[in-house]
Formats: sequence, C-alpha cells, structure tokens
Amino acid sequence: MLKKSKNEKGVYIAPWEKALDSVLTPLEEFIHRQTTSGILLMICTVVALIIANSHFHEAYQHLLHTEIKLGFGDKLFGLSVHHWINEALMALFFFVMGLELKRELLVGELAEIRKALLPIFAAIGGMVVPAGVYLLFNTEGHTIKGWGVPMATDIAFAVGALSLLGARIPKTLLTFLIALAIVDDLGAVLVIALFYTSDLNVTALFGAAAFVFALVSLNLMGVRRTLVYVVFGIGLWMCMLSSGVHATIAGIVLAFTIPIRPKYNPEKFISHVSELVRKMGRALQDGADIIHNDKLRAKVSSLGTGVALVQAPAQRLEHQLHLPVAYIIIPVFALANAGVPMGNIEITALMQDQVTLGVFMGLFIGKLIGITVPTWIAWKMGVSPLPEGLNFNHIIGVGMLGGIGFTMSIFIADLGFAGYTEDLLKAKTGILLASLVSGVSGIMWLIFFTKRPSETTKPEAHH
Repeated sequence: MLKKSKNEKGVYIAPWEKALDSVLTPLEEFIHRQTTSGILLMICTVVALIIANSHFHEAYQHLLHTEIKLGFGDKLFGLSVHHWINEALMALFFFVMGLELKRELLVGELAEIRKALLPIFAAIGGMVVPAGVYLLFNTEGHTIKGWGVPMATDIAFAVGALSLLGARIPKTLLTFLIALAIVDDLGAVLVIALFYTSDLNVTALFGAAAFVFALVSLNLMGVRRTLVYVVFGIGLWMCMLSSGVHATIAGIVLAFTIPIRPKYNPEKFISHVSELVRKMGRALQDGADIIHNDKLRAKVSSLGTGVALVQAPAQRLEHQLHLPVAYIIIPVFALANAGVPMGNIEITALMQDQVTLGVFMGLFIGKLIGITVPTWIAWKMGVSPLPEGLNFNHIIGVGMLGGIGFTMSIFIADLGFAGYTEDLLKAKTGILLASLVSGVSGIMWLIFFTKRPSETTKPEAHH
C-alpha cells in the first residue's frame, strides 16, 4: 500500500528509502570528491603489488591470461582477461578522455588560444623532454622502444594529489593542471597511434575508415540517439583491433564524432517547458494518477525528451561515464597492470638499470624541466600570462606532479616492451617509483613554497 510522506505532501517515500538514503548520501558525497579516484587508484596499486609478491601470484597471472570468448553464430571472438581490460575497457577510458578533450577544445579552457597557449607549451615540453631524457640512458637495442613511457601524466592521480591540498592552492592551478594533462593525453594518443602499432592490416583499416565515415555522417544528419553511435563504435573498435593500430584509439575517434551542440538553447527549452507545464495542468482535469492519465503521461514523456535535447549528447555521455571509468575501469586496469614482483629485485641494482633509470629520470626530472622551462619562456616573452592568482612556484609544483605517470605510462610500457617481460617489469618499477617521488615532492613543494590564496589575494565569497 502506497504511503505519502508526512513531511512532503505528494511525494512517495518507500518504507526503507530514508534508511538507505542515510547510508548512500555520505557515500555519494565521498565518491564525487576529486580526491577519491586517486585514493582508490592508490589502493588498487598497493593491492596489485601485494598480490604480485604473495603466493597468489600464479593464480593472479593465470586469471589475467584466461581467455574469454564471445560467440557470434559459428564464429568465436576471444581475448585474454588482460587484453579485454587493456583493449576493450581502456577504449572506454579513451572515449571519455576524447569527450573531455573535445569539450575543452570547443567550449572549455583550450577554446581561447591565449589561455590555451601556456598549458599547451607546458604539455609539449612535458612530452618531448622526458622522451629525450629516457633516450640519454637507452641509446641502442630494443629498450629504445620505451621512449614514450615517461611522456604521459596520469590526470586522475595528479589531480587527486593536487586536490589533497584543498583551499591551500588556487582553483586556477587545478584548471591549469587539467588543461595540461588533457593536451598531454592527446600527445600520448598520437604517439600510440603513430609509433606503437604492429603490422598494418589494410583491409581492416578500410573497414575502420568506413565506420568513421558513417559516424561523421550520423553527426551531420543530426542523429542524437547515443545507442546508434555505440553500435557503430563497436564496429569501429573491432576493425581497429584487427588493423594493427591500437584498438583504444577507436575510443578517441568515436568521441570526436558525438554531437557536442544541444538541439535546444536554454531560452527555447524554457519556452518549451512552460508550454508543457500549462498543458500538464490542463491534463490534470482527467485525474492526478499518471498511471491512468494518458494525456498527462504523454506530456511528462515529452518533457523528458526536451530535457535530453537541451543537453549535448557528448556532455551527457561524459557525465554518465565519468564515474564508471574513474571508479571501475581505471582501478581494474591498475589491478591488472601494476603488479610488479619485487622478490628477486634489488632496488640499488634496479636503479642502475638503463630502463628503470630512464623511466624514473624521464618522469621525475624530465617532466619538471619540460613543463617549467617552456612555461617560463612563454611567460617571460609575453606570449601568455600566468593564470590569475599563480606565481612560478605554483608552476614548479605542477611540474613535479606531472611526473606522476602511472595509467598512460604503464599502458605505453605494455606496448613498447611487448615480449620483453623483464624490461616491462623494470619499466613499471620506474613508473611506480617516479610517480611516488613526484607526487610527494610536488605536494611538499606546494606546501612549503607557496602561500594560501587568502594571503596574497582577496578571499573569494563563499557560496
């Protein structure tokens, strides 16, 4: 039997709803904090390291190499668990990253060229210099292929680490880091597409091109149903998987075909809603029970359609997929890829190894130099001013935090050292050590060498 809330007339509250809300509301607040994704990533990294160095290691490896097959009629399509994570789940990560990049380029921080120049210069330097530092330690042989490993900054970890400082750092510094990391991610994607591909399958590439043409056509025709794009996107991913170009690139390509402009502008939507509300009021004359009132139900359905059309499909998808990617896909990736067996490794000897040293120095020193020096030059030459409320000590702190490579670095290491298990472990060790040292150094620098915004600027009004 339905009951109305004593406090809110006309609102139905299920018998256990208030009890559940008292549990879920704090949980939802915790999940939506910027630091939570980074904390979860750290926990999964530690868990992966513990498993890889325990008697569960063989079972862990066996699970990762277990093949999962999907059947289509008489045909079977199979990948190992590890490949499903790195090729399929990570395609979703790249898809969301592509949506974020598209938004920033069209309507965000990177849309205004003068504002965008500083993080662009920082990101380019933060890719080129680390690669150069790595090559100083790896001048010949197959280890040269690891030059792309120290190029990428992990946006979740870096933003999470910066967010730990809370009100101590200006919000413009967080914006600068996010813009830098997005450009950095784009560079990493281009590096993967151009330099970390196997032998190309021309037929599969033509198939991928056909799907891209279809997706662009859907956009130009004004198709806004996301399911249609998902179906064609899966076809694109399967072609990419067979083409020799890494399948995750399909995620980026698909993201750039999703419509970014809403059907209705806000004024049109408000007018539409006002008219619908009037019609809903008239429909109430046939009864307030929406289950039996067809006219009222039709108007409510039309209102839902309008709500969807006032939002851009790209914006809606980015919002819907952000949490699953941040709190499921990236942690699962960490569990599958961060497990480095340390039993037979001597840290002293390891830090003298050319791969580990190249990755570590590339991330920790290369990122710092690559981010700060081009930013300083662009600032001093008047190409672009520092964001409001920042001084150069803030930029140095971001340069240190940029050395947190993790997700993208591990991803590129898997591609660059495919078939070289020992070197892959050495590269992952360098990534983990550099990420730890860079994160701690960046936080300590910002604590000791920068002042709170209230100490240098007028405090912002609290809303």
